[in-house]
Amino acid sequence: MSEHAVVIAGGGPTGMVLAAELALAKVDVAVVERRPDHLLVGSRAGGFHSRTIEVLDQRGVADRFLAEGQVAQVAMFAATRLDMSDFPTRHPYSLGIWQNQIERILAAWIAELPVRIYYGCEVTGFAQDDTGVDIERSDGQSLRAQYLVGCDGGRSVIRQAADIEFPGWDPTKSNLIAEVEMTEEPDLGIRHDAIGVHALGRLEYEIRDGKVVYKDGGPVRVMLTEQQLGPSSEPTMRDLSAALLTVYGTDFGVHSPTWISRFTDTTRQAAAYRAGRVLLAGDSAHVHYPVGGQGLSLGVQDAVNLGWKLAQVVNGTSPENLLDTYQGERHPVAARALQHTMAQTALQRRDERSKALVDVVSELASMDEPRKRLAGIISGLDIHYDLGEGHPLLGRRMPDLDLLTTDGPLRVFDLLHDAKPVLLYLGEPGGFDTTPWADRVQMIDAEYVGTWELPVLGEVTAPTAVLIRPDGYVAWVGDRTHLGLPEALTTWFGPPTAA
Repeated sequence: MSEHAVVIAGGGPTGMVLAAELALAKVDVAVVERRPDHLLVGSRAGGFHSRTIEVLDQRGVADRFLAEGQVAQVAMFAATRLDMSDFPTRHPYSLGIWQNQIERILAAWIAELPVRIYYGCEVTGFAQDDTGVDIERSDGQSLRAQYLVGCDGGRSVIRQAADIEFPGWDPTKSNLIAEVEMTEEPDLGIRHDAIGVHALGRLEYEIRDGKVVYKDGGPVRVMLTEQQLGPSSEPTMRDLSAALLTVYGTDFGVHSPTWISRFTDTTRQAAAYRAGRVLLAGDSAHVHYPVGGQGLSLGVQDAVNLGWKLAQVVNGTSPENLLDTYQGERHPVAARALQHTMAQTALQRRDERSKALVDVVSELASMDEPRKRLAGIISGLDIHYDLGEGHPLLGRRMPDLDLLTTDGPLRVFDLLHDAKPVLLYLGEPGGFDTTPWADRVQMIDAEYVGTWELPVLGEVTAPTAVLIRPDGYVAWVGDRTHLGLPEALTTWFGPPTAA
């Protein structure tokens, strides 16, 4: 039996980012992945949003994704384009990049880190006790870990075996999605009708002046809303051809599919993100209709929120109850995302009655304040963890400021590359002895000249000092009195080291 501190079931984007976070914190982590490698068949998901790009920037790897993706300086709410160009971030845009590219880049990143991957098998069951989890694999082998994290998708074996309820809403509609060849030239673009939304596009494209420009030739990506809710069985070419005929009056001579799949607007969220030593992240914890493209971003941010907390518990830095903050912070974020995806799903219908609602919402979304609020939600830039009352920064993402330090100019995100917390002094340091936490928190003296501006909220008062968690969120804001700093350091990064 092989032993690891943490085993992750599922090697998709959520699982890989979580593995990277744990490895950066020197945790012995292994991933159990059913595929033989990280070569994903088909393109799958189509990108991620601004806050997720920031998260990757915090780890120093955002450029790897930006080099292969297409920047779109808008977020979408149903059919309404929400301009983000005035948002105070280095990345005021979404990134169009196919999931197979994302997974290839992530796999290359974690290959640079000490992560063990068991390919070609799945977790089939587990039994936990007071000290760990015994994990059974489909290849007959077993593992032992202190903690098991389910990143194994909407039909999560881990969630079901942990007996965690998955309440929500049953499907009301279904879509076919595929990559195929066509003998006839397809009618590229998005089409709306009383059934729903349909789209045909090339896999190769560019974004010019905010518009998608497809390159000639190559496979066609098809997405169709079905007239009736489809069965749970795998769709066939006959299903795809019939759906194309219904919408376009022709199937364009469709042939040679790379893959075909069906998805629905099923919307569910795990009642608990943790059962003892078993935790959930990504689609294992929440599923929803993919309108707005928030699914992959939600999973990555789950991973970054959980990773440093789980690492501190495993490493003995923090007590186990730190893990309770994972659900406390991430469950409300996903619940709001589910609410908004259901609203956007309703706005996709284009019968005359629904169109009236779409027109009203589009008009409202074109106004400045609603635009910022909706774009903040979709992009993830407005996430606010409830850490109590205080400065507007508390519980929100730390802006990526240009700092001047004794070592020269630095960006805030440069300080987070190793996934370690930072206590940033922006005034005269002193007044409180931080030595008892110096082994785990970076103490940085710096100057910053400029305004402090947060997405949606606008300008805020400049603080004298901020305590930044490894996930980039502010855990404490203070002045020279350092009121509450010892408590914040202990809460998030463990008790002080004895002298």
